[in-house]
Amino acid sequence: MLSDTDHAWFAQAISEAKASGNDVPVGAIVVHDGKIIGRGHNEREEKCDPTAHAEIVALRKAAQKLGTWRLDGSILYTTLEPCAMCAEAIIQARVARLVFGAYDPLSGACGSAFNLFVQGRLYPLPEIFAGVRSDECKQMLVQFFQNRRSEK
Repeated sequence: MLSDTDHAWFAQAISEAKASGNDVPVGAIVVHDGKIIGRGHNEREEKCDPTAHAEIVALRKAAQKLGTWRLDGSILYTTLEPCAMCAEAIIQARVARLVFGAYDPLSGACGSAFNLFVQGRLYPLPEIFAGVRSDECKQMLVQFFQNRRSEK
């Protein structure tokens, strides 16, 4: 069950998604001990970096802030179901909870296209809350791609 605080944090992830500029609107934040320690939105186009997904950007900033790659006890809020790269980074970073918005049937790695969060993994798995404000998150994506197609 998500709290009002979770929903307030999730609103911050949505704000990050809106800052994605000419990239796919995905936003993420990492919260630790009641504070945002990492923020990110997709920066692949801006940085010419295929790994600059919102979740990776936020995880990197969080690790820098804490001075360790181990983000034990942290919560990652993201507007889109993480892909395989991001899902594995979340697992490797030891994130305690993952809260995401829209499902990604094409590349989502939390059960939509496939699932990296299966029991028996070496590392502890985060608790997952899926589908938060899903319609709103999905609509941002739909609008982005409609606009992109109409520009061509």
